[in-house]
Amino acid sequence: MNSLIQNALRTPPRGAYACARSLTTTARQQAEYVNPRLSGQSNPEGRIERPKPIPTSPNFYTTRALFYDQLTQLERAVGRSEAFLRHHHLLPLPDFARASLPPLQPVWKDPLEMSNEFKTKLSTPRYRKVVKILNQLNDFQRIAKTGGCPQLEDRLRAILSMYESSKKEALLSRGKRKPVVLDEYGRSYTLGKRKTSSARVWMIPVQQPDASQSETPEALLLGTEKQNLPVTTTTILVNNMPLNQFFPLPADRERITRPLKVAGALGKYNVFALVRGGGTTGQSGALLQGIAKGIVAHDPALETMFRRVKLTRRDPRMVERKKTGLAKARKRYSWVKR
Repeated sequence: MNSLIQNALRTPPRGAYACARSLTTTARQQAEYVNPRLSGQSNPEGRIERPKPIPTSPNFYTTRALFYDQLTQLERAVGRSEAFLRHHHLLPLPDFARASLPPLQPVWKDPLEMSNEFKTKLSTPRYRKVVKILNQLNDFQRIAKTGGCPQLEDRLRAILSMYESSKKEALLSRGKRKPVVLDEYGRSYTLGKRKTSSARVWMIPVQQPDASQSETPEALLLGTEKQNLPVTTTTILVNNMPLNQFFPLPADRERITRPLKVAGALGKYNVFALVRGGGTTGQSGALLQGIAKGIVAHDPALETMFRRVKLTRRDPRMVERKKTGLAKARKRYSWVKR
């Protein structure tokens, strides 16, 4: 028993030997390690490791380096423009001054075109962020244009032109009516629609006879009294028929003459119209719109009033289509149990 205890005390534990051996090996490896880049030696595979190039952009390690680079430039342009305007005491603007600025209607590229510009697919949040910055630059351009800063205005216009849509003119002109041009005889040609009816309307002002031409030299020598001139009456012809014959219902005639009464031009124009399609109600409504457009063509000052009373606006009400399984548009067949 005593011999076993003496042998155990005389023999050190195995874990101590293993720990000492590992520490010695690690220290020897650290002392012998030499960086191959500093020594010029090649790696075990025989290739020389070259130093990595320095990235040209701070956003190189992002997934959308070009997008963030352009976004940074736009934000930098916003900051510099704001500082320039503040230096010239053009910012901040009170509400009444901002409301009096000339309107600039930008039409930015859609997300697909903007993705081609940034060479990466833009999500909705990223697209909205870009549009928000562009709107800020657009406001600064308005302020620079009004405040007399042509250099800043030109620079901002050059930046914003890169992000404007190529279909800007077509999109801005959408919904605007083309001005009616009078021909060589002073006639206006307009078109009106209602339901399934359409009306083509020609209008020409009534030409009053000249009083000086009626006084002939013979009448002046004889000393005859001046006769009363005949009053010319206006004519409204619909499909080469008088108005009261083509539209026997008073409600239709009242609807047609309403624009003339509103403008106070009853008896000032000769109207010739061709109507096609639909019934009397649709044809009279189409004539109303065509006559209203013709009056505005001869007197543009009435455009605002006609727009407010909705005379130049096409009535969008149409008959509702019949549904399958129903008697009419909404009427159902009577249900019988037996």
